[in-house]
Amino acid sequence: MSASSLVALDSLEATILIDNDLDPMSPIPPDTVEVTGLMRTLATSSPHEIHDRGDAHKELQMEDICCSAHGLSILVTATKDNKQHTILFDAGPEGDAWERNVKRLRPDLADVEVVQLSHWHRDHSGGLQRAIEMITDAKKKKTSGNSAVTVVDLHPDRPDYRGMAIGHNIISLQADPTFEELEAAGGTVQKHADAHTVLDDFFFISGEIPRRTGYEHGLKGGMRYDAEEKDWFSDEGIADERFLMCRLKDKGIVMFTACSHAGVVNCAQHAVDSLDGEVPLHAIVGGFHLATSEASQMESTVRDLKRLDPAVILPGHCSGWRAKFAIERSMPGAMVPCSVGMRIKF
Repeated sequence: MSASSLVALDSLEATILIDNDLDPMSPIPPDTVEVTGLMRTLATSSPHEIHDRGDAHKELQMEDICCSAHGLSILVTATKDNKQHTILFDAGPEGDAWERNVKRLRPDLADVEVVQLSHWHRDHSGGLQRAIEMITDAKKKKTSGNSAVTVVDLHPDRPDYRGMAIGHNIISLQADPTFEELEAAGGTVQKHADAHTVLDDFFFISGEIPRRTGYEHGLKGGMRYDAEEKDWFSDEGIADERFLMCRLKDKGIVMFTACSHAGVVNCAQHAVDSLDGEVPLHAIVGGFHLATSEASQMESTVRDLKRLDPAVILPGHCSGWRAKFAIERSMPGAMVPCSVGMRIKF
């Protein structure tokens, strides 16, 4: 399925609920995005009133600053003609981290209509149960106890376990939550392997991402455990990973990618191809999975990202400092730090 039915949005806001990086102080390059939620915003909008310190009337409390965690979770709200839809893209590694940052950022969870899991990896799925519980509770409070539906958009191919081969050792990750556990938390599970749009065509969720480049090889050492076979098998492709995409009026494609196990260039190219190459790539947000990549892959990735010419690049989660440095050096002024706690407006 193509993304041809995507509507051209008036605006798009993304709140980084979970990310590996915390940088509440660095300035944002001009002419990229509008950002709030950094230290200056936290200070000037502090709700903590004081009356015993002369001319100071507010106090900045460290407990209002979000904490980083190894994973990703982004709350995305799209607006078109005064109509809004909100989707949660991943929920980070564990419920406590997700709950802590949500309580500090105070978004209206009752607005969340769809929760999309990008792929079955614990650093993206571990917080799902708590997230769904909190979203369900918020909806019930808003509707005076009446139940409200929260769709949980999942790939049907859930591994029993995933892990990694390190030398001669296989290290298992924790199990992802099951379909039954997510329904028990209050979610309405919908399974999709193919590309589709959701919420009045405001959002496009990809299917399997085609592998086209010669240098993006998936997750090196990725493994998968089959409970029936009682054995581990190579799973470097992570074929269930899907990105989230929107179309922004007068700007182009904004793509949210969780880990880019298929390769961030393959993801970005597929996003452009999903609109038949007729809409430019405006922004890429999320994990590029370059933190442990070899220098040759880094060089090829940055070269081809530059060819795709996004106006804004927000590498987070598993991108790594070397990739950020290389992107800034090759495309100065386009890179925006992807810090947990940021509210980004396109």
